[in-house]
This record gives sequence, C-alpha cells and structure tokens, in this order.
Amino acid sequence: MRTLTVSTQTARDNMDSENGKSHLQKTQEEVEEVKVIMLQNMNKAEERSGKLNELEDRAKLLLEESKKFEKTSTQVKTQKRWANKKMKVVLIAVAVVAGLIILSLIIVAIVQSTKGSD
Repeated sequence: MRTLTVSTQTARDNMDSENGKSHLQKTQEEVEEVKVIMLQNMNKAEERSGKLNELEDRAKLLLEESKKFEKTSTQVKTQKRWANKKMKVVLIAVAVVAGLIILSLIIVAIVQSTKGSD
C-alpha cells in the first residue's frame, strides 16, 4: 500500500512538472490558500467579538431595565395594597354607619310604638 501511495505521489509530481509547475510553486499556492482562509477566519472572529460585545452591552441594559421594572412594580404593588386597605376601611365605616342608622330607626320605632300603646 505504501509503495502505491509513493508511486502515486511521484506520478503527480511528474505531471505537475510536466505542466510547468514545480513542487515549490504548488506548495506556495497552497500556503497562499491557507493564508487567505486564516485571514477570513480572523475577520470572522473579529466580527463575532464585536457582536458579542454588543450583545453584552444589550444584556447589561436589559438587566438595568429589569431592576427598574422590579422596583417600580414593587412600589405600585405597595400603593395598590394601601389603596385596597383604605377602601376596606371606608366600606366598613359605611356599613357600621348604615347599621347604626337602621338600629336607631328600629329603636325609635319601638319606643314610639310603646309610647303610643300606653
């Protein structure tokens, strides 16, 4: 198998030499191709780095906004709780006053009916 590979490589080298390309020229072309690919990879890595920085900035901004939202929502929750408690107190007061009025009307009616029957 090794002999076949070596003879295949030798045959390729002979074809390249026949076509006017030396082994050195072929290697230089391959190096140039690798160089181009590496430059492309470096450019892509730089773009990704920029995008990651942008994403990090957006994440920080989102975190700040979420903290503001949490604080505001807690304040609104507290305000609504107090408003609810105040409303309950007002409703209880109205119910007590209404009950007292009804009770006083009943007492007045009973007193008048006992005076009228005397």
